[in-house]
Amino acid sequence: MARAFLIVMDSVGCGGAPDAGDFGDAGANTLGHIADACAGGRAETGRSGPLRVPHLDALGLGAAVRLASGHAMPGLKAVPVGRWGAATEVSRGKDTPSGHWELAGVPVPWDWTYFPDRVPAFPDDLVAEVCRLAGVGGILGNCHASGTEIIDRLGAEHLRTGWPICYTSADSVFQIAAHEEAFGLERLVTLCRDLAPRLHGMKVGRAIARPFVGAPGGFQRTGNRRDFAIAPPAPTLLDWVQAAGRVTHAVGKIGDIFSHRGITHLHKGKDDVALFDHLDRLAGAAEEGSLTFANFVEFDSLYGHRRDVAGYARQLEWFDARVGAFLARLGPGDLAILTADHGNDPTWAGTEHTRERVPVLCHGAGAGSFGLCAFVDVAASVAAHLGVAAQGPGRAFL
Repeated sequence: MARAFLIVMDSVGCGGAPDAGDFGDAGANTLGHIADACAGGRAETGRSGPLRVPHLDALGLGAAVRLASGHAMPGLKAVPVGRWGAATEVSRGKDTPSGHWELAGVPVPWDWTYFPDRVPAFPDDLVAEVCRLAGVGGILGNCHASGTEIIDRLGAEHLRTGWPICYTSADSVFQIAAHEEAFGLERLVTLCRDLAPRLHGMKVGRAIARPFVGAPGGFQRTGNRRDFAIAPPAPTLLDWVQAAGRVTHAVGKIGDIFSHRGITHLHKGKDDVALFDHLDRLAGAAEEGSLTFANFVEFDSLYGHRRDVAGYARQLEWFDARVGAFLARLGPGDLAILTADHGNDPTWAGTEHTRERVPVLCHGAGAGSFGLCAFVDVAASVAAHLGVAAQGPGRAFL
């Protein structure tokens, strides 16, 4: 019986979104601008030369970027041996839940709540609720910020006062950073869990616990992040597969994104290396007829938001090497789809996601282009491959 592996390269966009201008992102192109920087010798830290992703390019990566945005993609000229295309999102967001839910067959039917980019960013009644739940006299931050920058700036004051560091971004999120030892990891996770229903009622997508350790001058975030996401408004691909009596595996933050709904087994790890180790193991161990849904976040969290072009290129090249070995482990009848949830162009202004189309690369489905498609078509195609009933609006491209 066929198996399916849906793999999200978090933020690996390919430009060309027709509504990018509505988001201030006209011209953004994560893959295109990284390829340009590599070819121009502007991404030499820890690597050198043109972008080298032969396995992804053979699946159709360069061709997908050219289709999506017309970008030339220097160094990526393979004739694809996989099925490939590029997908366009309709949900009115460029965030993680919107992208993943729509890839899983459920566009977001509401407008997310975003906090204004000013100080203070949060309404007084929400701040008061954080203080009540945490048992503190105030909060720090109360602004838009980079997660690493704000703990460097406010970590010492957090240790002195015991007040949690609260911040947001251009996404619909409320993030709380606290020291694992001084504040307590369980206390932080409980605070975010208890605050989440209030935020979800406001249509804020996620409450995120961001623990860190260390001392002033050397603070570091840990791998104990927890996301408390609003539940999808309808059954997703994970639910469809599970309702058909099949097994589902969630690798990385998929469990958090889908509020742990429709998931049989959860596989977490401290970094993308550990997550790919899970994926390699599942290539051999996943049950017949199962769905494995994986997210690899470090493109986004370590390199996109930090506008680190060379780091992003290194991650793409590392990932490509792992993809080659992974695909070789798959058997006849297995389908692997590699795609993304949004963009995060490391050459762009600011530190936030960018509105882009995303590549859709298929192994185990023949060769050739299926052209431009919708995010929801990914879910319909996986469902068709597995022989389960699709409940969303998508159309299979396989």
